[in-house]
Amino acid sequence: MTTTASVPAARTAEPATEGAAPPAALSRRVRVGYASGALASGTFTTLPGLLLLPYLTDTLGIGAALAGVAVLVPKAWVALVNPVVGRLSDRTRSRWGARGPWVLGGGLAMALAFALMFAGLARGAAGAWVTEAGFLLTATAFACFQIPYAALPAELAPPGPEQVRLVGGRVVALGLAALTAGAVAPALIDAGGGGVAGHRWAGLFGGTVIAAGALGVFLAARSAPAEPVLHSASGIRLQLAVARGNRPFMALLRAAAVQTVATGVLLAGTPYAAAQVLPGPGWAGALVAVFVAPNLISTPVWSRLGARIGPRRAYSAACALFGAGCLLFLAAPLLPPAAVLATMALAGAGHAGQLLFLYALLPDCIARETARTGTRQGGVLAGLFSTAEAIGLALGPFLYAVVLQAFGYLSSDSGQAAEQSSLARFGVLTGMAVVPVLATTAAVALLRAYRPGPAGAGS
Repeated sequence: MTTTASVPAARTAEPATEGAAPPAALSRRVRVGYASGALASGTFTTLPGLLLLPYLTDTLGIGAALAGVAVLVPKAWVALVNPVVGRLSDRTRSRWGARGPWVLGGGLAMALAFALMFAGLARGAAGAWVTEAGFLLTATAFACFQIPYAALPAELAPPGPEQVRLVGGRVVALGLAALTAGAVAPALIDAGGGGVAGHRWAGLFGGTVIAAGALGVFLAARSAPAEPVLHSASGIRLQLAVARGNRPFMALLRAAAVQTVATGVLLAGTPYAAAQVLPGPGWAGALVAVFVAPNLISTPVWSRLGARIGPRRAYSAACALFGAGCLLFLAAPLLPPAAVLATMALAGAGHAGQLLFLYALLPDCIARETARTGTRQGGVLAGLFSTAEAIGLALGPFLYAVVLQAFGYLSSDSGQAAEQSSLARFGVLTGMAVVPVLATTAAVALLRAYRPGPAGAGS
């Protein structure tokens, strides 16, 4: 694997030949292989967001605020790594393409580090340090996988329906990954006896799924039609300046960062709500399942709606549905179990649309910038986008931990949640329902600045 440093002058995209045949549709093998990469990214996003904070507070006995910092730091570190990985990915030449070596190597390293994160090699403070080291390594490897993975749609398919179709498969696979991981991992923890021993099995399971997803997307990248190799703009500062000058992309970046705060809070709050507000911790898997299951059936509906009214308007509709489900969850203590699950399903249906439209707008930005400058910028733009997601997903649990601390949540080192006051239980519910709505409202406002022009996907 080598990189290139030469820089051509910027060029203007050539117009399409009038009457040219439309590009051939991607093969099923490529589409399925690309979608399988979401097994890796979905597992990384779901399981630490669902398990890590309560693992630190209720198994290792770490205070809620300190545990929130432990979740935040590795993802803040990755925010610095992402643009560098994006630049190196853009400049890579190999027999497996620019992205292939990164998705395979990063994915396999992520799988090993993920197992280490929940390996339980020590207890108490020492165990927390081992867990933190594992999470730091996992997050770094995730950057090496995720950024090339996110850049691939712009290189596998032309802008338009084929790209949306490719991204739609990713969203469905994200739902499958979250559904499987959210249901299986808590069951494995219970079957393994809970505590450190149970979490060890969850870590091995997550690592296996991540490795399978990385292999699938690597095979898709290898078998896809090769695009012309463009040079990458030289210097990380120059590439970041190019990104900052891309106003539609910056609007998308800000909206994605704020939106993932909402997702991070909701995931972090689920096990606490299951243990403190609902009949018992066994509800955590059910809540996650009904949240992600709508991905499987609502993504085609959102795709058709986006084609009709435009991605930005459809994104606003998805956010309204998501917010309604979150607010209805406030009434969970008064609702029967089926109604509680219905509120999460409502939020999940909205979340599927949020993911689809944010992910579909990213390759549109990449394709426009590549056509405008004649340089390969996909890795850098995807790296910044992944940074925004990482920051949001890290801030979500951190903000939720701050809410827990403010409402007097008590930590435990017994492997079981401590008995909480009524105020603490109210904080569990309020943080999970209100903070995501505030973040989503801000994301809708930020995305209004996405205006690439009459021909853009966001017009």
